[in-house]
Amino acid sequence: MKTDYIMQLPVPACVVGTDGNIVMANAAMNKVILYEGIVGANFFTLTGVKREALINANSDRIYVDRNDRTFKLRTTKDVSLEEDIVVFFDEKTKREKYRIQLEQDQPAVMLINIDNFDELTASSNDDGRRAIPSQVDGIVRRWADEYDAPAMSTGDDSYVVFSTRGKVSKMIETEFRVLDDVRKIETQNSFPVSLSIGVGMSEESMAETTYLAEAALELALGRGGDQAVVKDGDSTRYYGGTLQTVEKNNNRGKARVIAHAMKRLIEEADRVLIMGHRWPDMDAFGASIAAYTICRKLNKEAYIIIDKHNDALDTIFEAAVETEDYNFIKPGKAIDMISEHTLLIIVDTNRPQLLESEEIASACKTKIIIDHHRLTDDSIQNAAIAYIESYASSASELMAELMEYFSRKRFINKFEAEAMLAGIMVDTNNFSGRTGVRTYEAASTLKRAGADSTEVKRFFQTEKEDFKAKASAIANAEFTDDGFAFAQTMGENDNTQIINAQVADELLMVKGVRATFVVGQNEKKQTVISARSLGEVNVQHFMEKFGGGGHFTSAAAQVDADVDEVIEKLNKYIKEYVDKEKEED
Repeated sequence: MKTDYIMQLPVPACVVGTDGNIVMANAAMNKVILYEGIVGANFFTLTGVKREALINANSDRIYVDRNDRTFKLRTTKDVSLEEDIVVFFDEKTKREKYRIQLEQDQPAVMLINIDNFDELTASSNDDGRRAIPSQVDGIVRRWADEYDAPAMSTGDDSYVVFSTRGKVSKMIETEFRVLDDVRKIETQNSFPVSLSIGVGMSEESMAETTYLAEAALELALGRGGDQAVVKDGDSTRYYGGTLQTVEKNNNRGKARVIAHAMKRLIEEADRVLIMGHRWPDMDAFGASIAAYTICRKLNKEAYIIIDKHNDALDTIFEAAVETEDYNFIKPGKAIDMISEHTLLIIVDTNRPQLLESEEIASACKTKIIIDHHRLTDDSIQNAAIAYIESYASSASELMAELMEYFSRKRFINKFEAEAMLAGIMVDTNNFSGRTGVRTYEAASTLKRAGADSTEVKRFFQTEKEDFKAKASAIANAEFTDDGFAFAQTMGENDNTQIINAQVADELLMVKGVRATFVVGQNEKKQTVISARSLGEVNVQHFMEKFGGGGHFTSAAAQVDADVDEVIEKLNKYIKEYVDKEKEED
């Protein structure tokens, strides 16, 4: 390759040999690299650009920042790894500065809601009802003013803030400090004041930016509030979320509206399919049975879709089959039954990748979601009804509430009441966590319907091998001085998910423990993680890093990685969390 011509060029240029070293460089290269004698030096070390990336420089945007200047790299055509490469440095300093400035000046819309505003004002005296909104208003406006972003009130409990991408980046650096400032307001209530913030940013249009802000706020509220959600195009980021969701009394009215809308959709459907998550637990099963009884009450043909289940569900599933009162079918058969007017009721999950069948969810045009897990950015979209309440203990609790609005007369039998009570008991660890007044009200309703707690206990009996695996994991658990407990279940067990959850619950009983993490492999050689806390640590944040989710105090994940790799990452995330705690103190 003849390269002598590069010495005469007015733009920086050099020749990179097959070994990565610079073979030739012209005088203009001092605009890029200040010191002399770069011939013989390694190009990739000097620029940070890899050889493979350099091969595609003409088609990809590859920039190098040196000496307060920005250069775009170009090469001769048809270069390869087996020959010298001529590299040209096309200066784009001014252009990049303008581009960055335009990007930073792109509009951003921020929607802010005061969480539980009705509960806050209803449970405060006259002075509190006036003082709390006034204090929040002052904090929000002062915070927005720091970023030259006007905050405008759109109601007693809501604001809209107009800002820019650059200013939002600065807000993110402080992780939306306004969340902490509002939380410090003193109230007479048993729960603090908190905000939900939705931020939208888009390069497309102001309409798209506003739509993203609305979607972000809905996501923040669906995840329990006290957090900021930033939607930037296709990406979603979360900040805050240090408080547990507060039970809302005014949701009684919402339950009534949901029940009436649900009744209309069931009556309009030709048939109803009911589906939970893969490898259903007691709650998914209990909620499915509840949905089936509602369809039966409305004289509508219904089917519960279950493919495979853990041994822990054997007893209750076999009891249901023996009654011959319920239609259980496999996903393969269900897909052939779907028509344009088929209704799908999804319980105990809101994420498509966790469903028994994503194909069925895609094929059904009309969907109802009844769930208690916090929303994520990949939650199921376009459901006709999405009754997703993260304050609730379980999907079975929500179904028990809804059933009250379908008939004044009780229409569930003893077994159905026990199936739903079992679902509540599993997700509350026998009423020891994630319970509210409405959890006990739902349990009371089921007891009045004939549920026998002793009979329910039969559903929870485990095999000897599973009991021994659980005991071994607890016996070999490790504890840190910072209040974290770790355990590992050995072997590959199809009940690993259940065993891990039980071990995580048990370890919370140890004094000084704030959060527990239990890992183990299932029969598919996936690593299953169960996480629990007593309310001080948000374990959902940890599980989301592994692609999982759940609740503030109860979360889980399944990953296609070996146990050692998962434990290493988990230790890293916990160390970061503890270090941040110490910095804040």
